[in-house]
Amino acid sequence: MDEDYEATYPRPDFQRTALHWNHLNSEWDFLFDDEDVGLLSGWHQNGLPSEVIVHNTSGGENVPGSESESITAKIAANTQNLIQDNLVQRTRKATTHKKQKIKVPYVFQAPASGINERDVHEVLWYETIIGDLRNNEELKKGYRYMLRFGAVDYEAKVWVNGQHVGGHRGGHVPFDVDITDAVDAKQSLNHRVTIRVYDSAYDLTQPRGKQYWGAKPESIFYTPSGGIWQNVWAEVVPSTRLANSGYGTVLRSNDIEIGDLHATIAILGRRAGHKYSIEIEGHYAGVLVKTSEKKHFPKATDNVSVDLNLRLSPEQLSKVSVSALLSPLDNDRGWKNGLALWSPDYPQLYDLSLRLYDATDALIDEVKTTTGMRSLDWTSGNGAFKLNGYPLFQALCLDQGYWPNTFMTPPNPSALKADIEMAKKMGFNGCRKHQKVEDPIFLYWADHLGYLVWGEMANAYSFSSEYVDRFNQEWVEAMKRDINHPCVVAWTPANESWGYTDLKSSVEQRNHIRALYYMTKTLDPTRPVNDNCGWEHVQTDLTTFHDYADSLELSSTCATLDGILGPKAGRPMFVEPIAGHDTGSSHVPGAVVICTEFGGVNIAPASDSGTKDEEEGWGYTTAADSADLLSRVEKLVGAVVDGGHCSGFVWTQLTDIEQETNGLYSFDRKEKLDAKKVKNIINAASASLPPEEQQISALPQLRRNLLHPIQPTHYVSTRLKNSEILLIEAPNNTHKTQPNNLPPK
Repeated sequence: MDEDYEATYPRPDFQRTALHWNHLNSEWDFLFDDEDVGLLSGWHQNGLPSEVIVHNTSGGENVPGSESESITAKIAANTQNLIQDNLVQRTRKATTHKKQKIKVPYVFQAPASGINERDVHEVLWYETIIGDLRNNEELKKGYRYMLRFGAVDYEAKVWVNGQHVGGHRGGHVPFDVDITDAVDAKQSLNHRVTIRVYDSAYDLTQPRGKQYWGAKPESIFYTPSGGIWQNVWAEVVPSTRLANSGYGTVLRSNDIEIGDLHATIAILGRRAGHKYSIEIEGHYAGVLVKTSEKKHFPKATDNVSVDLNLRLSPEQLSKVSVSALLSPLDNDRGWKNGLALWSPDYPQLYDLSLRLYDATDALIDEVKTTTGMRSLDWTSGNGAFKLNGYPLFQALCLDQGYWPNTFMTPPNPSALKADIEMAKKMGFNGCRKHQKVEDPIFLYWADHLGYLVWGEMANAYSFSSEYVDRFNQEWVEAMKRDINHPCVVAWTPANESWGYTDLKSSVEQRNHIRALYYMTKTLDPTRPVNDNCGWEHVQTDLTTFHDYADSLELSSTCATLDGILGPKAGRPMFVEPIAGHDTGSSHVPGAVVICTEFGGVNIAPASDSGTKDEEEGWGYTTAADSADLLSRVEKLVGAVVDGGHCSGFVWTQLTDIEQETNGLYSFDRKEKLDAKKVKNIINAASASLPPEEQQISALPQLRRNLLHPIQPTHYVSTRLKNSEILLIEAPNNTHKTQPNNLPPK
């Protein structure tokens, strides 16, 4: 196992000062259970057998070919050739499965797991032996012993020493189980942990994202990932303890006018009739800013609200080391009346200590976390998406988080940081995390490095009441996990009507998207909701569209708002009325418009490669070579922004993934084209602002000046003045400086 995994605590965004944990990312026993005999045979009570015989059986019906293939064809929309009759066969041949070793947290389909098996196996068993981490003092205090799982796809049941201790449904979000009683019941140094996982290969109402249900990955779909795919660890915690965001602790950090952090602190394991209090302490760059008064938890609830003002006084600011400042104090993009602001240019974070006290005023739990003070505004009515009161151009990439040997699991925690650095190297200031709830360590680094993230759920592909129940649960859990990260600036529950196959005439499907919108807004009113990314919007804060046309056609589309609001991929941008049943929806004048998917250009395989194009991979359009790809990137980006209607874009995509080879980096993270040249293109596009914020006619010339300046050594920056775009130049051979009110790049 990678040393990085052993040393890195899986939730660095919520870490106890008295942290006592042990990673369980290691070799586990593993067994396929194709006939689902394990429960009846008592594997959870007696341990996994050395082998299991699978009899020759048809096992029931396959997913109807017409349904599976029609869903794929509709999504692919004639952008590539599809494999004919690419259906998983459910028939099983007689065989014997041997118990083997698997390297957790890699899925059995991945080479890194040590198994590398691509056949369908829906029931999986894991088993390992752990010790009791608790020391004598922790045992005396009644501390609890927890097993924590980052994500297990899809339904998990957990036993310890044969005793059922819990489980979870949902393949993309965390859960934990309290194993204290099961461990205490057995006086032993060793304790057997057994896990049964069920992950359907056929159920299209199960949220699965890009994990394909066909026999072979094709189009935009990839090898599925079954079982444990994120970190597993054991941890000792106080019996009464601070709860993380998944259980109700919310840090609202958008009040930059007053400078208050509005916190709701929740606790777990509260004993009835006992009194507890909480305090919060904030530091900036090692300087104490403020400590709240201790606030008692009310009798009726397990949470309490605490406000903490995080403005630094002149005296406190004088104590901040100059080397620790990410932004000059006189820069209003980085500071607001003594309040440090978070942004991609200045990812300034406050260090927070949350402390829980009992009735005797004794400290019983303390957690370290961070927050970034920043506000979002998408409602100004002039097409601008604003961060901290200033228009923000979101130059994002589509990031799907797959790796060659480990698939959805990063090869190590550092790989998550590296992907952010790769994107920033090419000029992107964020990503749309697509069809995946990424490892929390990714968001930790996005907070610290200044990287915008759009949170998105993995969708299913068929609508039913079961789907609604499954999706609601997992979407809420995903939001709660990530709600305290300042890097997260938008929520996207659905993509391109996946799972909503009849929005044209189904009021039920429309109502579920509306329900998701309002549920999301109820949990988090501080971020915009992108209800159904791409088209067929039902209830949305943002007008987002997808268009993979080449540059000439895309430029024509984006030249006018009518073009942007026209049908995409044969679907209306907003659902139309259903007479007597549904009023439909429409673009709100002045709403933020963003092209949230475009590009997708691959490079043609070498003519002497000896393989067919589809074996080499595909893109929505194809470049001849690296130079042609760069030219297409420039033209496509210009096509989106030159019309002046878009306040951001999402380029498809950051890296190649399996057969989809339209990344700016290869699957193994090598540059396909000069990153500096791409960054110049992205930076030029980022000078674009929504119509009311700039002079539209000046944009194409501005981009040309930025990309191909006549005297590049004279160019310093752009700024806005009286709605005019100005180029600020420096005299020959003079030191180039930034205007005081413009953030340095």
